[in-house]
Amino acid sequence: MAAATPPRAHVAERLITGTIGATWILWITGGLYFAGPVLGWALALLAVRAWYYAPALPAAERPGQLPPAIWAWLIGMAAMLVILFIGHTQFHLGTGQTIKSAVGWAKGWALLALFPLAGFALPIRVEALSRAVCRLSLQTLILLPLFLAAPFVGLPQKLWVSPLAVLGGSGNEYFAAILYTIEPGVGTARWQFFAPWSPAAGMVAVIHFLLARMEPDAKWRWTGYAASLLVALLSQSRLALIALAVIVPLAWLAGKVRQPVLWFCAAGLVLMGSWFSPQLRALVDQMTSDFSSARADSSRVRAALGRIAVQRWQSEAYWFGHGIVERGPHMVEYMPIGSHHTWFGLLFVKGLAGAIALAVPMVWTLAATFRAAMDSKVGQLGFAMALTYWLYSFGENLEVLTYIAWPALLAIGVALRPSPELRSAAPDAAPAAG
Repeated sequence: MAAATPPRAHVAERLITGTIGATWILWITGGLYFAGPVLGWALALLAVRAWYYAPALPAAERPGQLPPAIWAWLIGMAAMLVILFIGHTQFHLGTGQTIKSAVGWAKGWALLALFPLAGFALPIRVEALSRAVCRLSLQTLILLPLFLAAPFVGLPQKLWVSPLAVLGGSGNEYFAAILYTIEPGVGTARWQFFAPWSPAAGMVAVIHFLLARMEPDAKWRWTGYAASLLVALLSQSRLALIALAVIVPLAWLAGKVRQPVLWFCAAGLVLMGSWFSPQLRALVDQMTSDFSSARADSSRVRAALGRIAVQRWQSEAYWFGHGIVERGPHMVEYMPIGSHHTWFGLLFVKGLAGAIALAVPMVWTLAATFRAAMDSKVGQLGFAMALTYWLYSFGENLEVLTYIAWPALLAIGVALRPSPELRSAAPDAAPAAG
């Protein structure tokens, strides 16, 4: 008897796996910065098309009603654009700057809503997403000897900056092919791979590790694990190592929350924690101190950027922010005010209104994916990705990294789909009225 032919992948799935597979080519040519936004808007158009043609589509391809978490992202990110216009008007930034910032919104904040929308609405399989990431991991392992040897054989740190940089972007780092960097004050090599800087590579490593856990084939799964762990270690990202140590167990525990044995164990741990609370508090304080002193200059600059952002937000632009980022003083090495921290950056650029516009969908998504995590491994994946975004919001500006971190947002959208049983019991789906 002939083996069953696997179903043909949906066009959205082919676009996603093709983009992931071409990551290194896009990186060397400078096209990676544009690939994520183009993909996000293309998938959003496919999602709208799916709702429009829903009655004519096969049952498995009909999108369901949008859950509140997705609506929260759509409304929140649309509010970001309105807040942008208000901030630019208040500070008289001009039409040219407003257009530039609106394009930046389309390449950043908007994608935080579009990718979860596409993950929910389109028939994208988590297995295809995880396999694509594991194939990319194999490419990374093949290229790894070149990156590791580069600082020792005299290869330049920066190969080149793509001419595509003239098309726009926050800086040349998004279009530069960089083999390695030298850590200031230490003199050791540090790698960022296809990310714009090393901590961003750590964030991608965490996302790819979580996706590799969903790969059913052991060889591909361990390929994904190996590449992700090596990238996290070689990027020397402290936050990536903490994320891997914390998020994986929390996602696993979320899947066991309905089991009584977990609560009995938790009660025992709480009791023991109460006995040793002074020692635990001292341990946490020591770990925090070690975390900051591991890269003291970086921690100092981050703290100063945060203080400046909060002070100027409170005194100059409380509700809608300054509209754009500003270059910081010498004491923070002229880095943009509010960088290295999503919330400080939001308060400075978009004020309290912008912070609320992000906080509401993030809280809603965390709650929704936690509920989904109780029911399935895909739900646990979505919860893990939501936790990743929460954790990295305190160490990175999320919107500028969406062009490489978008697989996490897709996974969140997939996790928010209703179970097959609920979908089969529901009437023909159409978008919920807004």
